Amino acid sequence: MKFLTNRKRYRGGLRWVFRLNLFFLLLFLIGIAGLWIVAKIAGPPPLNVPKAISYYDSHGNIFNKATDSALSSSSEWTKLDHISKPLIQATLSIEDKHFYKHHGFDLRRLAGALFADVKSFSKAQGASTITMQYAKNSFLSNDKTWTRKLAEAFYTMRLEMNYSKDQILEGYLNTIYYGHGAYGIQAASKYYFNKNASDLSLSEASMLAGIPKGPSLYAPDVHYERAKERQKIVLQSMVKNGTISKQLAHSASNHSLKLVKERPKKERLAPYFQQAVRDELKNKLHLTDDQLINGGLNVYTTLDPKIQKKAEYWIKDTIDPKSDIQSALVSMNPKTGAVLALIGGRDYDKSAFNRATQSRRSPGSSFKPFLYYAALQDGFTPSTLLKSAPTSFQYDDDRATYSPSNFGNYYANKKITMAEALAVSDNIYAVKTHMSIGMDELVKTAKEVGIRSPLAPIPSLALGSKPVSMLEITRGYSAIANGGYRVQPHFVKKVTDKDGNVLYEWKPKNKKVLNKKAAFVLSQMMTGIFDKHLNGYTTVTGSKVANILTHKVAAKTGSTATDSWMVGFTPKLAMAVWVGYDQGETISVYPDSGYAKKIWAHSMESALSGKSKNSFKPPKGVVAVNIDPKTGLRATDTCPGRETYFIKGTAPKAYCDGTKVVSHPKHKKKTQSHGLFDWIFHLGEKK
Repeated sequence: MKFLTNRKRYRGGLRWVFRLNLFFLLLFLIGIAGLWIVAKIAGPPPLNVPKAISYYDSHGNIFNKATDSALSSSSEWTKLDHISKPLIQATLSIEDKHFYKHHGFDLRRLAGALFADVKSFSKAQGASTITMQYAKNSFLSNDKTWTRKLAEAFYTMRLEMNYSKDQILEGYLNTIYYGHGAYGIQAASKYYFNKNASDLSLSEASMLAGIPKGPSLYAPDVHYERAKERQKIVLQSMVKNGTISKQLAHSASNHSLKLVKERPKKERLAPYFQQAVRDELKNKLHLTDDQLINGGLNVYTTLDPKIQKKAEYWIKDTIDPKSDIQSALVSMNPKTGAVLALIGGRDYDKSAFNRATQSRRSPGSSFKPFLYYAALQDGFTPSTLLKSAPTSFQYDDDRATYSPSNFGNYYANKKITMAEALAVSDNIYAVKTHMSIGMDELVKTAKEVGIRSPLAPIPSLALGSKPVSMLEITRGYSAIANGGYRVQPHFVKKVTDKDGNVLYEWKPKNKKVLNKKAAFVLSQMMTGIFDKHLNGYTTVTGSKVANILTHKVAAKTGSTATDSWMVGFTPKLAMAVWVGYDQGETISVYPDSGYAKKIWAHSMESALSGKSKNSFKPPKGVVAVNIDPKTGLRATDTCPGRETYFIKGTAPKAYCDGTKVVSHPKHKKKTQSHGLFDWIFHLGEKK
């Protein structure tokens, strides 16, 4: 009795499963029918020739379409009867052997792929037909979502309903990607073999037909052996499908291919800038590689072609062509964050690695302006005196010692002003300042102005020991230049589609982060690196390029054993230059260490040509005082003076007779919250 009951339950369960499956099958068929009706009503999708993306500079002029040696032919639509028969046969054999038999969906292949996926518990098999691939490549993104899959099915139906098989195959072969930016079989034929698609041999055709599965994996000029293995698979599929004989396949496989080895070098403006633009479009608009090449988009960028061309010229003219040393440059509008020029290396064709955006290097003393801003906020002034002499500093609760040195081991061995310390890049003064105000203050200031790289509150941070990117440091200097606002570096102002519809537009996101008066005082101190009046125990760091400059600029040099920097600005233009070796080799004192200064000075002067000689304007609450550079006190007829800016109420009140200090303003001491560091540094010094 129990057995009969269980048997009835089992039969009932089977009927329930059958009904459920029948329900889902009917639902599926209804969905397909509905999709078919909608596709029929929607009509044919346009089969337009792919249109290259256009880049516009900041003046609204096209400076480069997304074309290179291969892409120049990617917009040339090639008729199916002008494509070699072996290429068509090879493509059909490896991609979709039932193409002329199905109506867009290969159900047998789909079922086989589904079975293989279930069996292996992964999505290992592909079942996309040529029509499905064409629909995806032409009208959709690469998102792996159900809505995208549904849209793919929808466009596949529309294509099959409204176009012949030959039209679909022709469209597919003109839009598929073959690597190296080559979209379409004509572009691929030209790129790899320098011949038209109509002239491809069986060996060449079978090689090209294997590339679309993985262009970065099977490009024969990069991975020849792997590409040959892929070619064998294509030829075997052709034999299996009865397209060619085994003898022909064997002959084509063994045939030695003559790939294009040298291509004429094409002069391109701002290739690294364009790379940065593409990266921004991918991040902001989530565009695919296909859309970035043949999407017909109009991209309005921030590029200033005059600044870019001059910067490219000065890098090429300055650096010894035989040297392996690299250089990078970033120029930015400090008020908006718009990147006006960008160079990521000396030769894009040899190395596409963008050192301006992708690399982080130690900035050395070019990091000091952020320290001295924090010091100004703490009560320091350009006249604050500290002793420049060999000093060891204890930190981490006296468990560690740091002993910095000045360049060439030169020291004043007396007190110098902050203005002089910045101008000659005195390291002892910098570290004393850093530890006096509290090491967290420099980290805080750097983060406020936009440095996102990891930083640590350690003594050596005052000397730029932690690596940062060029975009970061230019962004940080921009905050000083514009009166205290953190800007967002960007390369794209607006993007429209081929019909003029706005897809993206930049919106300013500036944030007030610095005190305007302190930022201006700092900027005026930074002009001192070119002022011979601040020469002391050593010369100011910008002395060798001061004669190049006719405009008033603020700047700071930076150097480590492996990196050379110069970063500076006017209120309307910020610029950073880096020079060094990719593998971190030591920079020679001459000529390597001088390259960055020369490139920066010439590029800056060229960019400022025709502009006001002095665009710095002091804000309210800032006063100019004639100061004796040696004592930091007010100048008189008996001692030389230099115009120096102070926040109102902080300028020294005492005068100097040329040698004798009458008096000196006292430094505002830190509160205990920062950890009081003895003003005369006896607690941190070892004599």
